[in-house]
Amino acid sequence: MVQPTDILAVRRLKKYFPVKSTILRRTINTIKAVDGVSLTVLRGRTLGLVGESGCGKSTLGRSIMRLIEPTAGEIYVGGLNFLSLNQNELRRRRKSIQMIFQDPYASLNPRKTVSELISEPMEINGLFPKATARKERIRELLARVDLNVRDMNKYPHEFSGGQRQRIGIARALSVEPDIIIADEPVSALDVSIQAQVINLLMDLQKEMGISYLFIAHDLSVVKHISDHVAVMYLGRIVESGPKNKLFKNPLHPYTQALISAVPTPDPSRKRKKLSLRGDVPSPLSPPTGCTFHPRCPLAKKICREDTPVDSVYTPGHVVSCHFAGSAV
Repeated sequence: MVQPTDILAVRRLKKYFPVKSTILRRTINTIKAVDGVSLTVLRGRTLGLVGESGCGKSTLGRSIMRLIEPTAGEIYVGGLNFLSLNQNELRRRRKSIQMIFQDPYASLNPRKTVSELISEPMEINGLFPKATARKERIRELLARVDLNVRDMNKYPHEFSGGQRQRIGIARALSVEPDIIIADEPVSALDVSIQAQVINLLMDLQKEMGISYLFIAHDLSVVKHISDHVAVMYLGRIVESGPKNKLFKNPLHPYTQALISAVPTPDPSRKRKKLSLRGDVPSPLSPPTGCTFHPRCPLAKKICREDTPVDSVYTPGHVVSCHFAGSAV
């Protein structure tokens, strides 16, 4: 059930891609990129979504935005069922949820100036109809993301990667959204620039009360910015919970392995590194039972045969594992 404090609620969301034969174009298989994901983002908070490349994180983000249409499930934004909206209604309502893309080089139209890039969403959504009001709003947004207002007539190629990502953030903020889906927004940037962008996002959240679904594969970044964390593996959420609980006491073997790989700033505090065998299985032919069992050091017969159900370990801390909490 969706609560008033939930700005985003995803329930049993699926996104399957058909695989067709080259000759008769018949569907011969299905890629289960997102396979029954449920998650919640609270107002003014950040949910960090982590997992290896190819686990379905970006597909999930794009499905929530309806940039690609989900196969099944429910998506509620501010209590409104987004999957019940037709295209015209979606166009009017989509301003409440915006997206920051991974690649700041590809996500900005190279033929438009900064002013045009930020102005376009406002014009589409009928905000600040007067040109003078829009220009003032653009100046305000550029100042808020620490860009020089004198650069508003420049083109994207005239900026560095970090500056382009700030332009993308300003564009997302232009329609005053309630939640922003940030799809690996710093992975293409230098480490020093990553910290600046992360701190900017956190400052904007404090000032404006925005919520984030922050998608990343870097747990250090997720730990810094998130309130809650969800761990995704092969299209499913295997563990989720408050940041401090999850990092202090990871219950799923996959989460334990991810956290063990995070470098520690104090060399005297050595952490046992857990190595997983093999590679992530193909979503074309996922393993039976628990999809993690081919790589899991704890796997037993039940793991190969039965899919684990979500279990509440402590309030808010949920794990999907037959042997949750066992030491690896």
